[in-house]
Amino acid sequence: MYAIIESCGKQYKVAEGDVVFFEKLDAEEGKKVTFDKVILVSEEGKVQVGNPYVKGIKVEGKVLSHGKAKKIIVFKMKAKKNYRRKQGHRQPYTKVEITSIKTATTAKKETAAKTEAKAETKATAKAETKTAAATKTTKKVEA
Repeated sequence: MYAIIESCGKQYKVAEGDVVFFEKLDAEEGKKVTFDKVILVSEEGKVQVGNPYVKGIKVEGKVLSHGKAKKIIVFKMKAKKNYRRKQGHRQPYTKVEITSIKTATTAKKETAAKTEAKAETKATAKAETKTAAATKTTKKVEA
């Protein structure tokens, strides 16, 4: 599964587990970032294209670090006019790891898994209370 998202005035193709370098984002290191401007999503061979964005789909990521790119030299010159300007530039970036692409089907699967986990914990808690009660009654009978 992959998605094309729009962020910082550019479009990026991302998949789960990818590490992407975005223009500098206002987020602290280690925090989660959500991208909701999803232009296209491809899931199991099915492609959804937005007009301009696909609704109900979010891409989540984790900010790994902030930094600056390699220095670029900007040199301006006009021949025969003694005009020369040399300037350097380092573009700031944010390194983000894509953790998940949440679609309607993945949201349904997650809620189903959560409800199953809750049901299992309730069932195990009930079983534990029953076994505890049964051991108490057997101890009373033996005494």
